[in-house]
Amino acid sequence: MELVSATQGSPARSELSPVGPHSAGRPSFLGTVVAMPSAFLHPFAKPARESFIKIVRGDGAFVYDADGREYVDGMASLWYCAVGHGRAEIAEAIAKQAMTLAAYSTFDPFTNEPVEALAERLVGISPIPGARVFFTGSGSESVDTAMKLSRLAHVLNGQPQRTLIISRVRGYHGTAYGGTSAQGIAPNRENFGPLVSDVVQVPADDVEALASLMASRSNEIAAVLTEPLQGAAGVFPPHDGYLESLRRLCDQHGAHLIFDEVITGFGRLGSWFAANHYGVTPDLVTFAKAVTSGYQPLGGVFVGPAIRGPLEANPDYILRTGFTYSGHPTACAAAMANLDIFEREQLIDRVPHLGDRLADGLRSLAKDGQIDHVRGEGAVWAIGLRPDQDALAIRDRMLVNGVIVRATSADTNTFCPPLVATDAQIDRIVDAVDEATR
Repeated sequence: MELVSATQGSPARSELSPVGPHSAGRPSFLGTVVAMPSAFLHPFAKPARESFIKIVRGDGAFVYDADGREYVDGMASLWYCAVGHGRAEIAEAIAKQAMTLAAYSTFDPFTNEPVEALAERLVGISPIPGARVFFTGSGSESVDTAMKLSRLAHVLNGQPQRTLIISRVRGYHGTAYGGTSAQGIAPNRENFGPLVSDVVQVPADDVEALASLMASRSNEIAAVLTEPLQGAAGVFPPHDGYLESLRRLCDQHGAHLIFDEVITGFGRLGSWFAANHYGVTPDLVTFAKAVTSGYQPLGGVFVGPAIRGPLEANPDYILRTGFTYSGHPTACAAAMANLDIFEREQLIDRVPHLGDRLADGLRSLAKDGQIDHVRGEGAVWAIGLRPDQDALAIRDRMLVNGVIVRATSADTNTFCPPLVATDAQIDRIVDAVDEATR
């Protein structure tokens, strides 16, 4: 596999095989690398790192590196490539739109046909009856927008004191300042200076702690923000009745309920949205990732009646938020082609089979004691490791065997395969876990 670096120089250790408490015997499969980092400063990586695997091509659930090595993409890249890689249909839709109208502002007084068509289509599958769609360029932008819209709606309703946003420990809500402030993953908040005020976290599954906080600050609460199934922290489904309790508490205290469905949206749990899957209706839903399967950056917020009402009450009111690429026509064309594939190939109907096959394989390893436990739902899963195991080492060993997974913490590896993955590819993921955990 090719390792990308800026120049040739003296050898140094690859950081895909780092030294750590469980690194003894770790395979040295990446060869000699150099000490000079490239011009590209990578996200969620060590800035001093000097080498990366160069991915050059994708086909279905496979991706290939510059040396021609094949990998099963067990993470759908970063939780998003639901329809698989190499879809000519989406590429052609992007090219056609780019040659017609690549981009244009949707700020007043402009619009375009792709954004209007996509908004209408998404409203048809929205988990919130009577919703409209506000478009962004990413999940992070979507979360920040949902937080702003909640606070704004309370102001327009004559309750400007309602600014408190409550999120959960383990929640991942992107890396813009609002989402960083709502992070329930503490290291992701550290060292960025003062964050957005009036944003607090409660323990992830503790309804009593949430109820107590809401009771003590009832008149200050704008919204409760949660991932229905917590994803990036390591795949934690909600406890039975938890989401229903959130809805009840929000209704009791006049707060909005925001579902962050950037990972769970568009079929990952076997329904269009986790809100459908769990039978709970929020007031705002953020989405991104699988809306285009990553072929173009696009995100958005479903804006329900509790927020629409105040925004639309005064016909002269101007909504002063948005992004340069809100409603980007080429991104919207990609989303339309992506949704065509979802529907034509009935990909959401495949989720129970795909998820069961992956979960059953992983559970067999837990039963044999090779890993501690398995958790997940639909087509997103994680393995919890024993104290003597290390997730980064397991990730590296799986790379040797041609399977990509994530190490989200020292004791967790996560799995989110494309919804087009075959039985053989799912079995290959499980076999790679088997080998890596022996």
